[in-house]
Amino acid sequence: MTNNPHISFEFFAAKTEQGRIKLKTTCHELDKFSPEFYSVTYGAGGSTRDTTKDLVLGIQADGYSAAPHLSVGGDSTKDVIKLVQSYKDAGINKLVALRGDLPSGIGGTKQLVHANELVALIRQHTGDHFEIQVAAYPEIHPEAESYSKDVYWLGEKFKAGANSAITQYFYNPDAYFRFIDECAKVGIEQPILPGIMPLTNYHNLMRFSDNCGADIPRWLRWQLKERSDNSDDLIKYGIDIVTKLCEDLLAGGAPGLHFYTMNQWRISDTLCRNLGLPLKAL
Repeated sequence: MTNNPHISFEFFAAKTEQGRIKLKTTCHELDKFSPEFYSVTYGAGGSTRDTTKDLVLGIQADGYSAAPHLSVGGDSTKDVIKLVQSYKDAGINKLVALRGDLPSGIGGTKQLVHANELVALIRQHTGDHFEIQVAAYPEIHPEAESYSKDVYWLGEKFKAGANSAITQYFYNPDAYFRFIDECAKVGIEQPILPGIMPLTNYHNLMRFSDNCGADIPRWLRWQLKERSDNSDDLIKYGIDIVTKLCEDLLAGGAPGLHFYTMNQWRISDTLCRNLGLPLKAL
């Protein structure tokens, strides 16, 4: 197992006051694992930009390390630079730079198109102030031309100045290790952190995975389907499966884990405890 593995947690931008209060509790509860950062998603096409910004600034003000997602979306270069500068002024030094989902009809030469261009823009205007994470796809982006081309574009993000990558979630550790091997062959040596999605809801997972291209092994689909009407049984089974996945990843040399929390703290807490991750001294 990797010594002192990187641990981070991801939230989506809560839009209600109740949701924001809930996230304060989630931050507090997961802080015991000394996460490197809490990242906050940006929404399709930048649809939660202002909500994300407010939540990120609140997390940072509460004394935690926040890493806002920043996606290309339909924003102009001027808007992107302005947002990045506001994060810098607030003392934030981590960003997750993504291409994101582009709004329909986007066009013209003033729009950023690829994540490597976004990374380059951030570096151009802020130098080395930010530690920049980008996205990686062990099972390959659904829009990729080919496996090798997807690896190539990840390399371009690193050449533009990214520090590390976070993967889309997966449940087959071999997919991750094979991807790491292919990256190494083309000289990519930066850390690539596995994204971990807890198994909590069969129907939501199937729908989301079909949309984003994440593979759910056939045996796992059937196991989850059998438990789809019994939430407690499915969650218990899912914790066992994801704990084993995390153990295999860390044992195989993964530099850490990035948990997609779905704004819930209890399952991520259980997974971290199952893995024997060190707790912050009181």
